Amino acid sequence: MIKGQFRIMRCTTAGVEAVAAATRHSFSRHTHEQYGIGVIHQGAQKSLSGRGMVEAGPGDMITVNPGEVHDGAPIGDAGRSWKMLYFDPNLIGAMTTDLQEHGKGRDEFPRPVIQEVRLATQFERLFTAMTAPGIASAIRQEESLLMLLAGVFGEAGDPQRFPAIPQAIRRARDLIDDQPARAVTLEDLSRESGLSRFQVVRAFARATGMTPHAYLVQRRIDLARRMIAGGSSLAEAAIASGFADQSHMTRTFIRKYGLSPGAYAGAMN
Repeated sequence: MIKGQFRIMRCTTAGVEAVAAATRHSFSRHTHEQYGIGVIHQGAQKSLSGRGMVEAGPGDMITVNPGEVHDGAPIGDAGRSWKMLYFDPNLIGAMTTDLQEHGKGRDEFPRPVIQEVRLATQFERLFTAMTAPGIASAIRQEESLLMLLAGVFGEAGDPQRFPAIPQAIRRARDLIDDQPARAVTLEDLSRESGLSRFQVVRAFARATGMTPHAYLVQRRIDLARRMIAGGSSLAEAAIASGFADQSHMTRTFIRKYGLSPGAYAGAMN
């Protein structure tokens, strides 16, 4: 029976975060600023993804793109366990520049779930190389990541991509992105987008998968996470990222990431 456990593991490569988890926790809708690749080891889960609802079980690889709205809930009572590597977009961008020379370069992972034993095995090797000090040289880590990305990006995706976000909603979203700690109102978003407040709420949710308020909270918790990783105190991070207080930030952090900001700080600092 799986107990709730999250481990954030130090990586030897800058721009990479590793997580090993075993939990029954159901994650609410949220996003990550990074690319994510992982493998389910035990149990199964269902989740919203950029391609609709999907399910993943033992041995399946799971992926997430930066800014992609997703959630996650266990299937059954036993929970599930998985390992995940999160990559800074700049790191993936540098890698895909090389892949583009061979026709495999893309800007997003095409499948949220991949059932391919070879790729899952490659991921396990990369996870070990990234998290076990001294076990792999820098060149071997880069080689392993490039080969994994070539396979993940090379997977045939759904030919139907989401339509581009309308320019009006991009302007509203950028207003939040630029100053997530600011007390943004629907009137502000309406003025920025040229839409009515109701049109903003409806079109924003349709284009991004989140209401403006939910998106604002997500961007605030992203900012808090970066500040905590950089050494800021929890209280400082809470106030600077726009939360009413530390307890509000903590509740949001746990709901979206499944662990407390204190536990995250302990692993990162």
